[in-house]
Amino acid sequence: MPFSLTRPCEYREEIKKSRFLAQAAPVSSAAEAQAFIERHSDPAASHNCWAWKVGAQYRFSDDGEPGGTAGRPILAAIEGQDCDGVAVVVTRWYGGIQLGTGGLARAYGGSANKCLQGGERVELISRERCSCHCLFAELPLLKARLGELEAVLEGEAYDADGATLQLAIPEGRMADLQKVLSDISRGRGVLHRS
Repeated sequence: MPFSLTRPCEYREEIKKSRFLAQAAPVSSAAEAQAFIERHSDPAASHNCWAWKVGAQYRFSDDGEPGGTAGRPILAAIEGQDCDGVAVVVTRWYGGIQLGTGGLARAYGGSANKCLQGGERVELISRERCSCHCLFAELPLLKARLGELEAVLEGEAYDADGATLQLAIPEGRMADLQKVLSDISRGRGVLHRS
């Protein structure tokens, strides 16, 4: 099961007088990932290497470091931590001692890995979207049961009789939600896939 971060996190490390700062954050699109990278890159640093992964999309950059020594190891850390929807920037301030290609790969990948390990993570759940209409009397009963089904209320629109709820439910739980809705509405309520 893949994970994402609940909020941004960072990790600092010094390796042979070079300072490394790894910063990571949850992202939901390529544009959001690139915006995070631009905001957290330090123009005064020697290098701002990065990687991000959102679903099947991913990108990485060595930012002037020898090819394959920074961006790819950062991406490997993201994948190794089974993360998705995550962007990581590792900024390096050169300290005067060469690390070599293996040392660079270990430094960048290791910093990214420790940053992701230290971040607060949340399990990503694939959800199906649906909607249903409830009468006012049924609404509090249904809302009270959503938590046990791990359903998320994404929106509600009221009318004269009650409300239409927009829901997201973990894959495979649609039948459970339909049963709860039927029990509460005495067979009247029906789920509609969105």
